[in-house]
Order: sequence, then structure tokens, then C-alpha cells
Amino acid sequence: MLVSLLLTLREGLEAALIVGIVFGYLRKIGQAQYGRVAWAGVLAAALLSAALAVGITAVGAELEGRSEQLFEGTTMMLAVVVLTWMIFWMRSQARNFKTSLESDVQKAVSRGTAWGLFALTFLAVFREGIETALFLGAAAFQSSGIDTLIGSVIGLGLAALIGYLIYASTVRLNVRLFFDITSLLLLVFAAGLFMHGVHEFQEAGLLPEVIEQVWNTSALISKESVAGQFLRTLVGYTPTPSLVELIAYVSYWLITLGAVRWWTMRLATKPVRATA
Repeated sequence: MLVSLLLTLREGLEAALIVGIVFGYLRKIGQAQYGRVAWAGVLAAALLSAALAVGITAVGAELEGRSEQLFEGTTMMLAVVVLTWMIFWMRSQARNFKTSLESDVQKAVSRGTAWGLFALTFLAVFREGIETALFLGAAAFQSSGIDTLIGSVIGLGLAALIGYLIYASTVRLNVRLFFDITSLLLLVFAAGLFMHGVHEFQEAGLLPEVIEQVWNTSALISKESVAGQFLRTLVGYTPTPSLVELIAYVSYWLITLGAVRWWTMRLATKPVRATA
């Protein structure tokens, strides 16, 4: 439940910030009449994203044996790739995100067509929705469906509340700090998800184990215990990891942290885009 709450809180808040920027700018330039069109784009994106999440979970529930293992493993790997890429993308866009989005809104309004603004809000929110659908689908494979649903509802509710309070200017949020902290937590989740995806591919016979069990910590924290299930969902814990699973886990962290360091240094040398 914690993972689904964290995922939906982060992605939901990103979507809420996007919506807040769009509506705030429409109000600023005296074009509030486009609000209904923007809301239509947001609603369409939310409904399609929810349908995608339900579809992924439903397909996974129907499959059995090797097909199930391949589907779950592939979904997990896709979630890892999208999650990791989006963290890098957000770091690169953070400085100019608001200005860029407001510029897109201005262009859409200047054309005088409702379709442009609908497409803008739809695509902006649906991007977050695709990520959320993949993450929740992958998370649901590691925990009960009801826990995932409860965590998602709470996370989206909190995101909507925080987004509204920010829009109403009743609270201030250090957005950069929030996303830095949640990015780290999501990387922890992604590393575990990557290892678990490798495990699914091993079960399907696509990857070797080399050493089937490097250690066994079942006596300390069993997979069926509350702590074991929590750690499994959050960090991909398994009491009996294979050598290839451990190599995958360590490799993900080494490569990702190295890439984050390089990307941060690269961004630090780039000049901030001038704004009007």
C-alpha cells in the first residue's frame, strides 16, 4: 500500500501542478472561459489512464504459468525504464517547466481553437497517467489488489488536496525538494522492481540463475511475514536471491547513481533559459 500511495502521490501531484499552472495562466491572461476545455482534457486523460491500469492488472490476473511470468516481468521492466527516464526528464525540465507550459497555453489560446488546449492538457496529464498505470500494474503483481487500490486512492486524494491548496495559495511547497525526496524513494522501488523482473524472467527460463540461492534469510524475515511482504513491495526483498538477481540489483544502483551524478553535473553547466 505504501508504494502505491507514494507512486500516486508523486504522479498525482505532478498532474495537479500541471493543471494548476494551466488554470492559473488562463486566469492571469483573462481567458478563463477555456477552463471547461482544459478540464475535459484532464478528465479524458484520467479516465484513459485508469482504464489502462485496470487493463494491465486484469490481463496479468488472467494469465498463468510462463505467459504470466513473461507478462509480469515485461511490465516490471517497462515500469523501471519509464520511471528512471522520467526522473532524469524532470530534473532537466524543472528550471523551465512552468515557463514552457505557460508558453504552450498561450500558443493554444492564440490559435483560438479549443482543440489545442484540450490536446495540451490531455497529453500533459496522460503522460503522468501512463507512468502511474505501469507502476501500479507492476506493484499489484507484488502485493494484494486491495492494498494497491487503497494506497492509490489515498495518494491521489492527497495529491488533489495539496494541488488545490497550492493553487489557492494557502500553502507553499518546496516542489524541488519534494521531487528530490520522492525520486530517491522511487529509485529504491525501481531497483527492487528490476530485480523482481529478472526473477520473473528466470522463472520463465529466459535468464539463468547461476547460483540458485546466494543466501537464505527466511528464518530472519520470511517472505510471508508482514515485514517480508512490505520489504518485497518496497525494495523487492527476497529471502533467497539468486546470483543473477543480486548482480542485477547492484548493477542498477551503480549505473543509475553514476548517471544521476553525470546528469546533475551536466545540467549545472547549462545556462538557465532566459524568460520574458
